[in-house]
Order: sequence, then C-alpha cells, then structure tokens
Amino acid sequence: MSRWSAWIRSGQHSRRISGVAAIFSLLVSQTVAAQSTADASETSRFFDSDWLDSYARELARQPFQSGELAADNPLRQLNYDDYRRILFRPDAAIWRGTNSPFQLQLFHPGFLATSPVSLHLVNAGQAQPLAFTPTVFNYHEDLGDIDTYAAGGYAGFRVHHPINSGERFEEFLVFLGASYFRGVGKNQFYGLSARGLAVNTVGPGGEEFPRFSEFWIETPSLDAADLQIHALLDSPSVTGAYHFRVRPGLPTVVDVEASLFPRRDLARVGIAALTSMFLFDATNRGSFDDFRRAVHDSDGLLVQQANGETLWRPLANPTELQVSSFGKLRPLGFGLLQRHQAFEQFQDAEARYDKRPSLWIEPQGDWGEGEVVLVEIPSGKETNDNIVAYWQPSLGLSADKDHHFAYRMSWGAGPSSAPQPGRILETAAGTPAFGAEDERVFVIDFSDGDSIPSVHSDPDAAQVNTFSSAGEITDVSATLVEATGNYRVYVKLDPGAADLAELRVAMEVDGRQWGETWLYRWTR
Repeated sequence: MSRWSAWIRSGQHSRRISGVAAIFSLLVSQTVAAQSTADASETSRFFDSDWLDSYARELARQPFQSGELAADNPLRQLNYDDYRRILFRPDAAIWRGTNSPFQLQLFHPGFLATSPVSLHLVNAGQAQPLAFTPTVFNYHEDLGDIDTYAAGGYAGFRVHHPINSGERFEEFLVFLGASYFRGVGKNQFYGLSARGLAVNTVGPGGEEFPRFSEFWIETPSLDAADLQIHALLDSPSVTGAYHFRVRPGLPTVVDVEASLFPRRDLARVGIAALTSMFLFDATNRGSFDDFRRAVHDSDGLLVQQANGETLWRPLANPTELQVSSFGKLRPLGFGLLQRHQAFEQFQDAEARYDKRPSLWIEPQGDWGEGEVVLVEIPSGKETNDNIVAYWQPSLGLSADKDHHFAYRMSWGAGPSSAPQPGRILETAAGTPAFGAEDERVFVIDFSDGDSIPSVHSDPDAAQVNTFSSAGEITDVSATLVEATGNYRVYVKLDPGAADLAELRVAMEVDGRQWGETWLYRWTR
C-alpha cells in the first residue's frame, strides 16, 4: 500500500506571524470566508447530523458517482515533486485572526489526490459550501498555468491548534485521500493512519477504498475545547454518515459515530480500520542492512477481551501475506501501539519513530459478534504501509438495513487501562547459542517483574504457560532482570517440519493470570 505520509507531513509545523502580517492574515482569511459565502449564498442549507444520516441513506439508493478529475486534467499528471510546489498560504487559514482555538488549512487536488471533496462550513445550523479558489495557494513558477485548470474542490484539509506550546498553532489532524485520516497527541509526530471503513481488504476481487466525498465542519466557539466534523462516505458498495468530535491533547481523542448504508450485501468490512508500517525490530533485524535498530510506526497489536485477558501480538514483516484474527465477541478495546518510545531504540534523528503515536479504539455500545483482524503484508521499504487492523462483524453488513457503530479513538501513548505490571515491553528472536540451526529462541520482557511478591525468594513463583500449534517448545526459563526490574522469559521452539507455528505465552502468579498474554506467529 502506498503512503501519503511525505506530503501530509509537509504541513507539520505552522509559523507565527505578527504586526502588519497578522492584519494581512486576517484580511485574507476573511476574504476566503466571504468569497465562500458570496459564491454559495443561494445554496446554503440547513444542516444537522440527522440530515446527513438521511442524505447518506438516500444516496445509497442511487448509482455511485466517482467524482474523479477528468482524465485529461493536467492536475492528474502532477508528480510528487510538482505537487509539493503547490503550497497553501498559512495566512489564508480558515478562522485565522478570529481568536478561534482551531484553524483549517486546505490541500490542492492533484498527484494522488484525484477525487476532490466538497467542504462546507456550518454556522448556527446553516451549511455554506467552501468554494475552491486558487488564491489561497502559492504555485511554483515551473508549474506554468496549472492554477487555471478546474479543480472541482479541495483535496482535503488539516486542523491546527496550539496543541504543543499553548501559543503556536500546529497541525494535529488531517483528512486526505479516500477515507484516510490521522492525528497526533501532544509532542508527537505523524505515524499510523485510520480509515473510515475498509471493504474486502483480503477478499477475492480486490479491495475497495470508500472515500469521504463531502465534509461539514462546524465553526467552533471561541472557548471551544473540541471541534465537530461530519463526513459523507461513498463507494460503489456503501454510503455512510460519519460524525467526529475532536479534542486535541495527550491523547488527542476523536469520538466517532458512523451510520452505514450498504448498496449490496458486504461479507468483509473493517470497522475502525487502522493502517501502519512495520519494517523491522529485534525479531527480524538480521534481514535488513540498516544502521538503525528498528524501523516501524507501530510494534504490536493490543486486544483487551471482555473476559479480562489482554493479548499482545508483536507485529511481523512476513515473507508472504498473512492474516490473523482474535476473539469472537466485541473487544473492550484494540489498537496498534508504538511501545518503543526511546530514541535509543531506533537511532533515527530524522524520522523520530520514537515519537509516533499509538492509536487505541474503544467500542461504544453493542457491536455484536465479530473479531479483530490483523493483516501483515511483506515489505522491503519503510515508505509502504504494510499493516492493517480492524474489527470485522461476523455476519458482514446486509443491504436490507442500516448499521450503526460508535467508538472512541485515542492518539497518544496507548491505553492506561492495559495491565501495568506485566506489560510486554520487548520481544527479540534469534538462533539459540546451543541447538539445531532451525531452532528459534524468543526472549520476552514483562514490565515490573519485581512487583511479583515472592519472586525474589522463590524463582518459581511465576508459572510460565506456553503453547505452540506446531513443532515443539523444548525449553522454557524465566528470570528477574535486576538491571531493569523486568521479568524475562525465554522460549525455545523446535519447528520440526512445520513452516508455521502459532505461539502463546502467559504467566500465572498465585494461580491467576499475571500481565498480558504474548502471541506470535512464527514462519520459516
């Protein structure tokens, strides 16, 4: 999967202006808003969430319209470097100079963004279309008259807020491309992305990518702590009405309500879909000739089950596509986490993978029966998103009824509800010092091993339970690492003739599960 990260990230840092420049900024932003109102005065309409739900439901009864730029439109021919030469003018940001706690900056269509979206600003229940105007962009002279070609709308937008310093407006949320969006918490860098909906991700016939085709953004009050964004999702198979309530901070929280209206029965859909990148870490470091110790936006999938068990599945970069599923009932939460958060664990001074956010999903209400699905795609480059996770309803989505889902997204350091003692901090793998060449040893570090009451006096106080679906686990040992206080478990696997083995390690203290359950798929 290709990534949008380079040019989404290009707007990561905003600049402050003052004095005469601030006055000019106010005039420009007011001009943009006024032009939108003037151009759309005859098309303003009442808007609320119920109206959007009805609109999406009615649209599902009509044939899908792609909204793509015409094939001969020069904007489609822009390459990556060309596209980067079209820059939004920060002084033209929506709500700049109004003392609003939020500002919006806009993306130009072109390059990969060939399906313009319609943007609307909502004030007091009235929605005004935000007409496209090239005057809010700076075009490099090498692009000639590219600004004269019909754009049909903007490509997307990003939201700014003084999230880090409390003074300077900085980008923390972006909607751009298909139904992709991503956010960061305070003092974090962009990493993984979310999607409104995944359709047929690993099914026959190829994946379908629904897109957010229209947005309605409510003008916030001057003392607002959150921003409300509404979106229409559309694709050949389904429409949807999405309502986002966004609160920046650490974590940045996005409450989502989604109503889906299938045009046909859908057997494979992904709710609260996440997309990330995992290239290598200590489990597969030997496969890459790289000065860095690890390269990934996320290092594991965490699933909190209703029965109280918490599953940790380290991510892999497999040699072949692999799909895993977890649980049969609605989880209490799931997400792709970046638990490695120290610079020394990556040694990348530019990409700063240590500052990438985790994204935690908390389902709200009854989602019914389903499972968390993890898709891992082979990749040789860090520019490829090769990890996908989502919740898949067991019965899919039928076309004869509406489907509603609500969930909370937290972009930050991961869930505070995960077990504190017994968090799995590190997984490493390699060939054992003694044993057959095809044997593998796995080293698993659990946090706060010194919190086990009797671990110092009785090395066997913690019982390690293991399972392998193939081959044989030939050795298990555990020890308290005095230097860190972590509890380290060693597991040796003899795969025999097997090419794949599902491994499981869980610890018990005083007859009860202690910490998280470690899951891993070994492949030859």
